[in-house]
Amino acid sequence: MSQIGIVPVNAVDATFLERLAACLEESFLARARIERSLAVPRSALNAARGQLFASTLTARVRRAYPESGDANLLAITAFDLYKTSHRFIFGDADEAQRVAIVSIYRLRPEFYGEPADGNLVFQRTLKECAHELGHVFGLRHCYNARCAMYYSNSIFETDNKMPHFCEGCDRRLTRRADPR
Repeated sequence: MSQIGIVPVNAVDATFLERLAACLEESFLARARIERSLAVPRSALNAARGQLFASTLTARVRRAYPESGDANLLAITAFDLYKTSHRFIFGDADEAQRVAIVSIYRLRPEFYGEPADGNLVFQRTLKECAHELGHVFGLRHCYNARCAMYYSNSIFETDNKMPHFCEGCDRRLTRRADPR
């Protein structure tokens, strides 16, 4: 059985993480466990952008959890993330290193001037975690706008998709997990 190690970056609400772990176990039929927190100082941010470079976080996660063995790692951070080719990203994945990262920074309604909504943040986070872990498990982007593997360019696209995979992506995931 596959394993998912959920890595809180700095402080992330434990109840939120436990709820996330239960949902991801069901989606991926994998055991999910919450790892010890990874401390990342604000000094790691790009000073000009005020954001954290995604590859920096991926490398820190992989280095900090060498004992994770065969587990896939999922880091959850409150830092705003970016990649060289993107002003911002909700998350990223490195299939080779088996590390996914998701930022809740732009998933919070407050970022868009709306009232705080813990359930909305959770649903958005779950969708982005399913998407990034989907990449770790070998899935590619999907053209079905409702599928978790659809690429979200905006929060509206994240809100439009489901926290699970379409039939096609689900079949591909099942085939990769059980290559009989």
